[in-house]
Amino acid sequence: MNLVVYPLTPDRWQALEDLFSEKVARIGCWCMYWRIGASYRKRPPDENKVDFQEIVESGPPPGLLAFDGDLAVGWCQVTPRDELPYLDRTWRLKRVDDVPVWSLSCFYVRKGYRKRGVTSALIAEAVNLARQAGALALEAYPLDADLTPSTSSTGYASTFARAGFKTITRHVPPRPIMRYDF
Repeated sequence: MNLVVYPLTPDRWQALEDLFSEKVARIGCWCMYWRIGASYRKRPPDENKVDFQEIVESGPPPGLLAFDGDLAVGWCQVTPRDELPYLDRTWRLKRVDDVPVWSLSCFYVRKGYRKRGVTSALIAEAVNLARQAGALALEAYPLDADLTPSTSSTGYASTFARAGFKTITRHVPPRPIMRYDF
């Protein structure tokens, strides 16, 4: 696998559409959940898609795409936490302090590419992106696989720990808030 990670810019929109066509388009989230909350489910999926495409078009890039050659194989949303207001409306993910952090809020990896390092590559590039943008820290909200059998679109605590993230709190045991301080 020849993995390369790029910011999601308008010229890469079709690659995201292709990646999301497997499952995400059917569910209809289009990475709008942390922006508008559960109301994304009450809207037609195409409305979420259009709104997210407008975010991509207006910039800055709201996340990263991992490619194997020309094929998009992974995605993560990484942006200032203030752009994801529903994180603060979820008590399990409420802010720990007043540090203006960036958030690495969700992932999607194409079937056939899971458990092959795509998430780790996305995390590494998200750290670089947030650092270059002047963030003081990058937060993540993964699941702790040792404490829950659930699958995760937010990643797993062990992956973030290997990338240098530290647990700063647990409002509930299986979902730590982890941070990479710059």
